[in-house]
Amino acid sequence: MLLTDWHEILDNILPDESNEAYISDIFVRPLINALGFNQKEHLSEFKTGNGIVDFAARKNIDSDIFALSRIYPYLLIEVKAPATGAGAKFNLSEGTPQYINTREQIKRYLLASKCNTSQWGIISNSVHIQLFRRHGQVVFPATPSILIKKDNINAIISHVKHLIDNPPKALTVCIYNNKGGVGKTTTTANLAATLAQQGKQVLVIDFDPQQGDLTKSLGLQVGKISLYDCLSDRDLNIHDTIQPFTVKFKSGKSLQFDVIPADPKLGNFTEQDLATRIEKGSARLKDSLKVFMYEYDYIFIDCPTSWMFFSQSSLYACDVVLIPTKHNNLASLDNAAKVIKELVPKVKVARQDGGPIALPIFFNGENITPPQLKIANQEIVSIITRESKASKFNLLPYFYPKYIKADSNTTIFSLPSYAIVAGAAFARIPAAFKDSTAAKYYLELAKEYFIL
Repeated sequence: MLLTDWHEILDNILPDESNEAYISDIFVRPLINALGFNQKEHLSEFKTGNGIVDFAARKNIDSDIFALSRIYPYLLIEVKAPATGAGAKFNLSEGTPQYINTREQIKRYLLASKCNTSQWGIISNSVHIQLFRRHGQVVFPATPSILIKKDNINAIISHVKHLIDNPPKALTVCIYNNKGGVGKTTTTANLAATLAQQGKQVLVIDFDPQQGDLTKSLGLQVGKISLYDCLSDRDLNIHDTIQPFTVKFKSGKSLQFDVIPADPKLGNFTEQDLATRIEKGSARLKDSLKVFMYEYDYIFIDCPTSWMFFSQSSLYACDVVLIPTKHNNLASLDNAAKVIKELVPKVKVARQDGGPIALPIFFNGENITPPQLKIANQEIVSIITRESKASKFNLLPYFYPKYIKADSNTTIFSLPSYAIVAGAAFARIPAAFKDSTAAKYYLELAKEYFIL
């Protein structure tokens, strides 16, 4: 649409008088058209299988007219009114109760049974607009919640349309807890192996140059071009840092995922040195990985525990943060809370693009007795209560993701203890590649968080 059209539309929206139907007609339908969907490529009141979303859209495919077939939606849009009666504004700015409820609503729709093909979701009340991306089981922000103005409406629509028309292939995951000994490296290697077994293209980045445990566990070494070389010199090709990790089985079948090994050179510099030598500092890694977004299905980043350049860069570069904990290590639970309520929001403010988000915690690799689980749950309830009172931050969805008012479900996904997992490092092969039981456990973890 023309610039003057959008100016006129925004002029006609009176927040204290406009209802949802009016916003749908005057703002959302022109938005759908501007995003490239014609009248036969969108419909209203789409039944997702878990509620009714206001609009759904998809390009027609040959004789499959979406408005008639009503199957395989690509984009979902949930509309809210600027006012909900008596002049009470429906506020979609981030952090408000209305925003949180609407965000969870679009996530629920995107993950519903009739929306497996959906990759994008939008929430808007004509005052704010936000785009969400779905990748497998994960829904996360592709933009922040943006305040709409006359001088930015065209740029917003252009950016959203570009993203929708060019969906990245990869989900970037940082495995992190601000506490050591929780099995970050083992989780990274075995998730990579498991997803490779599922036919996914996987890249792993060992961004812990001082330890380099993941690189060592796979028996790999840095090539002629290292990660530090590429971070400090934009003219180098980061593809040259990749070392393929391949396992050949007795059957003749082989499986592979790619690795960017830990670069010991990075560990020789102080934080100040790195800030000086690497343009854009902790934001540089994210820029470097952009070339991989259309090549891989998953990019995993293994980083150090301490909150320093490498962990900051890793969180800055990722879409989501996966947080392993130990039920019998109460410090790991406290530090998981710190990651969720403090570190992730800090990076989110720095990025200003909606990400990253934290995924719910899981217990990593320990056998749990009922008395031990009771103690862990007591600690978790204490953490949730403390933070709710102190900072008004709601940690409940991150510790008990299945908890709802109608069902006080406090289940936390638990990866069982299994001796072969620890011993696999000596074989230089992830346990998920060499043992069927370990493969089963890590497939369950992948299904819990990532794949359908």
